[in-house]
Amino acid sequence: MKKLINNPDHVLADSLVGVAAAHPELNVDHINRIIYRGTPTRKDKVALISGGGSGHEPLHGGFVGLGMLDAACAGEVFTSPTPDQMHEATKVADSGAGVLHIVKNYTGDVMNFEMAAEMAEAETGVKVASVVTTDDVAVEDSTWTAGRRGVGITVLLEKIVGAAAEEGRDLAAVTALAKHINDSGRSMGMALTSCTVPAAGKPTFEIPDDMMEIGVGIHGEPGRHRVPLASAAEIAQQLVEPILVDFDFTGSPTIVMLNGMGGSPLIELYVMYGEVAKILQKSGITIARNLVGNYITSLDMAGCSVTLLKVNDELLGLWDAPVNTAGLRWGV
Repeated sequence: MKKLINNPDHVLADSLVGVAAAHPELNVDHINRIIYRGTPTRKDKVALISGGGSGHEPLHGGFVGLGMLDAACAGEVFTSPTPDQMHEATKVADSGAGVLHIVKNYTGDVMNFEMAAEMAEAETGVKVASVVTTDDVAVEDSTWTAGRRGVGITVLLEKIVGAAAEEGRDLAAVTALAKHINDSGRSMGMALTSCTVPAAGKPTFEIPDDMMEIGVGIHGEPGRHRVPLASAAEIAQQLVEPILVDFDFTGSPTIVMLNGMGGSPLIELYVMYGEVAKILQKSGITIARNLVGNYITSLDMAGCSVTLLKVNDELLGLWDAPVNTAGLRWGV
């Protein structure tokens, strides 16, 4: 294992020290391992909180800031944050308008966020709502989940709902919008290689040099099937086709994210995006906005995922609204 680390057991703690040094506009609670906005949530604005296991950067800490999250809880690599962490973030971020928890559909995340919400409501009376993202079309039930996994739509949801919260929408409206976005988005991923968790010191699984995994999860969970390595055009077809079978994206604009898993260079991600765009155009789907890059990763895994979100003029306006975070920035 070759990694830019000091000690495999201290990767998260050391990383948060680096986050604090690189982004003085953020507040980092090193004890509870929470990243907050440097300027606290303004009074009567709904606070957005997310989190999960580390190793998916820039998700979630890279999306804390104007127009997105108010706080992000960091668990150990591929390990859910604890209820105490989420409880602390909920108490600190709340400014009187309530808190929305944005939770990826992994059993530990869902359970711990539910416990944190109960703790916060019982202790301080803060109003807490939640949305669980379930956009992965690869498998219905999988390792660590009951139902579909929450993956790429989480990024798009945090951006759009973040803009709505900045506008001053109340907790019920923000929650309804988040659920609508989750229902309107689908994702599919693939892997060329495994990832290596620092504490394990070896790849999570093995993929032969002439094979690839279609439908892989962001923690290295098995996908739909293992197939021979193919061209970018063929891979794009294997990712996009299940998405289009699962949901009708015609008739409205679509936001497309071609996301890297952490180990594939940008030149390859652009090759993949070009192939995805061709398929969507031939299918009569209008691409209104796009993201290409690493937004929800799996450590050093080589591979990519595709996320589609069906939108309207209102959602496009929220997408275009100013955002200022480490991972996304425009309009400011």
